[in-house]
Amino acid sequence: MKIGIYGGTYNPPHLGHLAAARTAIDALKLDKLLLMPAAVPPHKALPENTPSQEHRLAMVEKLADAMDLPGVVEVSTLELEREGKSYTSETLEELRRRYPKAELWLLMGTDMFLTLHLWHDAKTILRLAKICAFGRTEQDGEAVFAPQREFLTREYHADVVTITLPGLIDVSSTQLRELLVRGKGREYLLPSVYGYILMNHLYGTQVHLKCLDLPELRACSYSMIRHKRVAHVMGVEEEAVKLAKFWGADPELARHAAILHDCTKYLGLEDQLHLCEKYGIELDSLERQAVKLLHSKTGACIAKYVFGEPDEVYEAIFWHTTGKADMTLLDKVLYMADYIEPNRDFDGVEELRKLAYTDLDQAMLLGVDSTIREMEERGYLIHTNTREARQWLLDQGVKLKE
Repeated sequence: MKIGIYGGTYNPPHLGHLAAARTAIDALKLDKLLLMPAAVPPHKALPENTPSQEHRLAMVEKLADAMDLPGVVEVSTLELEREGKSYTSETLEELRRRYPKAELWLLMGTDMFLTLHLWHDAKTILRLAKICAFGRTEQDGEAVFAPQREFLTREYHADVVTITLPGLIDVSSTQLRELLVRGKGREYLLPSVYGYILMNHLYGTQVHLKCLDLPELRACSYSMIRHKRVAHVMGVEEEAVKLAKFWGADPELARHAAILHDCTKYLGLEDQLHLCEKYGIELDSLERQAVKLLHSKTGACIAKYVFGEPDEVYEAIFWHTTGKADMTLLDKVLYMADYIEPNRDFDGVEELRKLAYTDLDQAMLLGVDSTIREMEERGYLIHTNTREARQWLLDQGVKLKE
């Protein structure tokens, strides 16, 4: 087994880290990559505005999630759990105990590589692990790498691989922190990491969450969900705007509702119930035990009370899962966009997509009816509001397309 260890303060983790990690997996044929935030780096003091360990860990977890390689990429808290300075030699000794037969690869950038022989107990480091160093720019090529590689090989019998990645994000964490204080730098970050920074006011960011521009709002939303869900949210945004323009709803309200509609999707039942209690949402017996029914309600509350969205957006998000009788045009737009966005792939979706731009109420009835039938076939309880949505449409003379 080949295991890569990519440590650092991750203060904050940026796209350069992401590119290096992906390259290491491919170039070294790694079976596992451990992203390992340091607690107390031995070579430098953490800046005064450094976020807590919990925040840095959360951002690294978003970096790992974005790589979408479960079982390969893991976040290790080994150094965060150990008291004192995060000496790499001690980390490698512990990993050797845990993985006695593994081939360990220590990953690092150019600056760290050029000073590796000065690290605490460098002899142990180079005995226990092979080294892979990454260059951020074309200047970090053989002229820079070769002398140090030859020295480490000669003096320590080290096994060293150096890789220059032209076009790699050329920004240091120090530069990035300085940019963030000035309200810049988001182009160097994953949207989910940038959103997490904004939501928690890290690195001196002082944005007002109720006055965000669209890229900031998207980033905050993406920071609250899993990476695998982002494509769906983007698809719903695209479809909601198209439907709104076609049927005469406000496209910007539809856009905002779509961006935030799943923002609490990954909260557990206890957290969902806590938010419902906090914002005074009354729940029936089914909702109290069916976590899938709650994210629309809590997401609506977050949209309104955290991000300052108007009541129309609140209502559209609130009803986008169950539906209800007498839905507004915006309610229907979001419900249907969630149903037919471009990433959806199920029997009948193409028919439903065409119908959504021909007769929106008929499309709604087909969608609600299909949901009820599918849930009945699976033996699931159906919420009263979903049945009432179907009956209301029927009472208005809407008929199922034959």
